[in-house]
Amino acid sequence: MQKALFLTMLVAFAISVVVCPFLIKLLRRLQFGQQVRDDGPTRHRFKAGTPTAGGVVFLLATAAALLWPGGGWSPLLGAVLLVTLGNGLIGWLDDYAKIAKARSLGLKARNKLLGQFVIAAVFAGLLALSGRYDPVVGIPFTGAALDLQLFYPLFIFLFIIGFSNAVNLTDGIDGLATGTAIITLLAFLYIASQLGMPEIARFCGALVGGCFGFLVYNLHPARIFMGDVGSLALGGALAAVAVLTKTELTLVITGAIFVVETISVILQVISFQLTGKRLFLMSPLHHHFELKGWSEWQVVTAFWGLAFVFAVIGLVQFWRQL
Repeated sequence: MQKALFLTMLVAFAISVVVCPFLIKLLRRLQFGQQVRDDGPTRHRFKAGTPTAGGVVFLLATAAALLWPGGGWSPLLGAVLLVTLGNGLIGWLDDYAKIAKARSLGLKARNKLLGQFVIAAVFAGLLALSGRYDPVVGIPFTGAALDLQLFYPLFIFLFIIGFSNAVNLTDGIDGLATGTAIITLLAFLYIASQLGMPEIARFCGALVGGCFGFLVYNLHPARIFMGDVGSLALGGALAAVAVLTKTELTLVITGAIFVVETISVILQVISFQLTGKRLFLMSPLHHHFELKGWSEWQVVTAFWGLAFVFAVIGLVQFWRQL
């Protein structure tokens, strides 16, 4: 298994790191470039026009590595790919609407939600058909569990939406979302391996390899951004893996960086609506530190460090429940 896992990671990395330069040239030729918020940090202005939607690279690299001869196939692998690539498709349509169609907000919210609802419904159906449907959700560090019964499909839907958008919010500085996703995926690679789910471990390994290849070009100063196609897919992938391994709330710990970023936006909106004052200089939280004078590298390395700490805490919680 370890040999197959390493080969999968290597193939995904090689495809991603080789294909990315060609995609960068293609996107520049098509003028498929990033739009920068007027109210964002001024240092981001020079990033306008940087090729985006680069998440296509690591998604294709992941799929290709998993389909590599001898890799094997299973319904679980098909289920997690459905959620990942389905959310990636929604993200690509959003990127296309923003840039090619000049719609600043991209797809309408109701269209995104409808697409993600369909994906979640099919995913829940596949779980039921494969005998993996389990509405009991474990509560970390307590040994207790909550039986959601008929509400579990709704939980899956909200879980996928929540994490896909959380990763999307985190994707605001070069390499930030890519690096934190790699750390979280590595934690779940270990979890899947310990639970005897080699196909899910291979999926995590393939996505890690693809993201590492992409990170070569996404580090500051980024030559390409992942776009919504990448961030929504990564969030969906993490949520799907957590559901399949029955460690749903463990993801809230291992992926706490994404949760913190989301909470910072929610608190900022609530504070401004109720008091007219902002809690942070700008949200999501990474922009607050930028405006405090931190360089992008300082913010990214600090958040990567925190992501590693959260991943370790999540794994400690997992070990206690084994």
